[in-house]
Amino acid sequence: MGRPTETFNKKEKEKKRLKKQQEKKENALERKASAVKGKSLEDMMAYIDENGNISSTPPDPTKKKKFNSEDIQIGIAKQDPSEQEEGPRTGSITFFNESKGYGFIKDLTTQESVFVHINGLVDPVKENDKVTFEVEQGQKGPNAVNVKKVK
Repeated sequence: MGRPTETFNKKEKEKKRLKKQQEKKENALERKASAVKGKSLEDMMAYIDENGNISSTPPDPTKKKKFNSEDIQIGIAKQDPSEQEEGPRTGSITFFNESKGYGFIKDLTTQESVFVHINGLVDPVKENDKVTFEVEQGQKGPNAVNVKKVK
């Protein structure tokens, strides 16, 4: 007697393949049956209300606001050179890492945080020291230079 050409393993693989094929066909039929055609134009419309929020209802024309195009400001307001104070600023060291050689100074008048590198120091400083400094524009923003400890 010869061995059968189909082993148990082959039969199981064939059953799994046929089952998977049948599931795919059923899923395809289900998708076709439940498919919703595209929405109407009204359903797809979105409106912006008087506060700038997106809504599905058209805006009320009585609440329409008029704006002058010259009043719209895009970007940063131009600063007058007279606004910027000349001379040294005062502040306190909020953070300073001696091993890496950098830290931050909080300006006492504007509460602005300014980066300081160890090369910009005149006197050695620690955290919470009161200092005077000048600000220069660096590659990534304002940098403190000529940082001196207030005694």
